[in-house]
Amino acid sequence: MAKGGKAGGGGVQNKAIYSRLSFLQQASVFLTSAASPPSDPSLESTPSPLQGMGRRLATDLRAVSLKTRIRLNPAVKRTICKFCDSVLIDGQSCTTTVENKSKGGKKPWADNIVRKCHTCGKQRRYPVSAPRTKRKTERPVVSSSANQAKETEQAC
Repeated sequence: MAKGGKAGGGGVQNKAIYSRLSFLQQASVFLTSAASPPSDPSLESTPSPLQGMGRRLATDLRAVSLKTRIRLNPAVKRTICKFCDSVLIDGQSCTTTVENKSKGGKKPWADNIVRKCHTCGKQRRYPVSAPRTKRKTERPVVSSSANQAKETEQAC
């Protein structure tokens, strides 16, 4: 007999894991934003203890999601540097620019957001408004005219 619960089977599986991931993400962002940037530019390379704790929580966030095989939302993944696990906050721990490397910037669909991490100096590029393609199983089947001609020849 199954465990007692709501009679419709509603609810979220792995609710505790999702809440843990949410807590880790919120805590890492809070600690990183609470760390004030140094007033002396020569101290820019030394992270504050709060930034270190924020990086540790971001590392734990990624480890928990990988171990439990739960996919993170792309918006959450884009707030964490893939190389050094720093939390990316615009103007504080990263620099965000929009670039278009098409000929003269004439193609509006070629816009990319470039985020440069201040901790490790690496850059990541994300498309701005490109619609995500559907899965192969959800795409409409389009047959070319050459395939249709072959099928009609074989039928005759």
